[in-house]
Amino acid sequence: MTDDDVEAELRAQFEDAFSGADFPVSSQMDLVPALPQGPGTKFEAGDISFTAMELAAKLGSSQDFPYDDVDSLVDDVMQGLKDNGML
Repeated sequence: MTDDDVEAELRAQFEDAFSGADFPVSSQMDLVPALPQGPGTKFEAGDISFTAMELAAKLGSSQDFPYDDVDSLVDDVMQGLKDNGML
């Protein structure tokens, strides 16, 4: 799996998981009800794997709440993963 494949797979998983949130969202806690397994929801692609809780802990400072739509949220999550060396 190439780096581009990993990014595309994670982006798709985030969009799927967060699209059910009641936007606008003003905090990470607003996203929890949308997650299939709550904070334990796992995101995996290639050799990368982490839970929603791990993601929130590592990317808290990378997010700029509130978010009005899933695309802007996922864009910041993806950028946060890159900035923190997780992707």
